[in-house]
Amino acid sequence: MPKNILTRGHSRSLTKQHKIAIAGVGVLGAAALAFSAVPSSAESITTGAPAGAVQVAAQPAKDVKGTLTGQLATESVKLDTFAAKQKAAVDAAAKKQAEAAAKQKAAAEAAAKKAAQERAAKEAASRSAQRPQMQLVAAKTYANNLDGWIRQALDIMKSKGIPGSYNGLHKNIMRESSGNPMAINNWDINAINGIPSKGLLQVIPPTFNAYHVAGTSWNIYDPVANITAAANYAADKYGSIDNVNSAY
Repeated sequence: MPKNILTRGHSRSLTKQHKIAIAGVGVLGAAALAFSAVPSSAESITTGAPAGAVQVAAQPAKDVKGTLTGQLATESVKLDTFAAKQKAAVDAAAKKQAEAAAKQKAAAEAAAKKAAQERAAKEAASRSAQRPQMQLVAAKTYANNLDGWIRQALDIMKSKGIPGSYNGLHKNIMRESSGNPMAINNWDINAINGIPSKGLLQVIPPTFNAYHVAGTSWNIYDPVANITAAANYAADKYGSIDNVNSAY
């Protein structure tokens, strides 16, 4: 065996280098142990190689950040799609409700319009039915003579329920005043008592006032007022002017 030619100084120097090498091997060993924690499919160690040449083959790590971003983006799209569907359903329901309300309002307005038209038609028909009668009454005129006075008095008497006929009135008028509406009796007992008989049917003022017919004149000499008051009095005392054949 050759003689060791290393001096003491050399021995110290080598010893320092060896320490450094050993430290490096320790570091590599620690690294190897750390990599051994990952799955076997992600590493390989070459056996038989020098200790300082430990080779580690690792599979590239997956892009975790990209994977998470993709998943979040997918979930966001799903949520947006769901929200859009929900909003579309709400909008469709609101539109349907608005259309139903509009139809209901239109139906109510149409019914109200139809009712108003029917009411207006009925009112117009009622006015048309009443108008001829009103015109008939308004258009009726009477002659300003004995015949006209008797006929007008008879219409009033009929409306008030006072009995009497044309002949009954006419015969009594001719007997009492000869058809003179201004006739006055200044000689009988009534005249002596200060209340002479006046007018066509010779009515004293107290009787005229008591049996005056509403709607006629308060003038005792007015022909129609005189006739109707006398007929009203005769109906009360004798049942009808037709039953009077003498002074009453």
